[in-house]
Amino acid sequence: MLNIDLAGKRALVAGVADDAGFGFAIAKSLAEAGAKVSVGTWPPALTIFMNLMERGKMDESRMLSNGQLLQFEKIYPLDAAYDTLTDAPEDIRSSKRYKDTGDFSIDGLARRIETDFGRDSLDIVIHSLANGPEVKKPLLETSRPGYLTALSVSAYSLVSMVSRLAPLMRKGGSFLSLTYMASERVIPGYGGGMSSAKAALESDTRTLAFEAGRKYGIRVNTISAGPLASRAASAIGIIEKMVEYCAQNSPLAEPLQAEEVGNTAAFLSSPLASGITGTIVYVDKGYHSMGMTQQDINLAQ
Repeated sequence: MLNIDLAGKRALVAGVADDAGFGFAIAKSLAEAGAKVSVGTWPPALTIFMNLMERGKMDESRMLSNGQLLQFEKIYPLDAAYDTLTDAPEDIRSSKRYKDTGDFSIDGLARRIETDFGRDSLDIVIHSLANGPEVKKPLLETSRPGYLTALSVSAYSLVSMVSRLAPLMRKGGSFLSLTYMASERVIPGYGGGMSSAKAALESDTRTLAFEAGRKYGIRVNTISAGPLASRAASAIGIIEKMVEYCAQNSPLAEPLQAEEVGNTAAFLSSPLASGITGTIVYVDKGYHSMGMTQQDINLAQ
């Protein structure tokens, strides 16, 4: 039997603040495969996330197949909008939700990991980060700051993370991000520059795969996941309709489950995928392959 074996591997999943999204599902799948997992959490959500775990509110979702609870090696504060702490405005650094977290920048994250585990200590990095403050606005109504924020947090943060974390990774390591089909097709309601950010993320995946592959011997891929009604995705406003529409019109006519993305991520992060880099892997029940909807077909009959 060919198993995904990540025993002895150390992973970082950036973008976990609850147990409902792809980030948590990926963290759990990596742990199921034997990896040691740390997470990066947005500072405003950090206290709530820690309290939920400490009070046992997430015990059911944290339960692994061996009967043990998913444990994180470290939980780091991370705001991927900032490369260094000095990039963050003073009002952010001094605010109640940030001031006691230490260096929450991407550079701060890298420094903490090096302090905690040393160099050549990472094998897997998952980029499960996105923010489009104007995602409900059509592109024509999106402001420059809203558009640039979407690109900064959702796309450039991957570049910044590869730049700072790749030197801490062992050869053969894997970076993996999450994208969405709006990068290549129009999804009305998915606005605010987020479609542009996902297109940039996919383009950067190919370039980073080449550059980081040659320089560090690591792989860079992205998963184009179908819609999931997570808490984070609720910001879109129409996520339930998106899930229903895709389920009705996909080759596999059922909603996508977060663990399906998690299991794919575990495979792509493992030595079994050592020949895969610079690639977009679709995990969307086949929806991306459709040229007509089922409703269109029914009307034509």
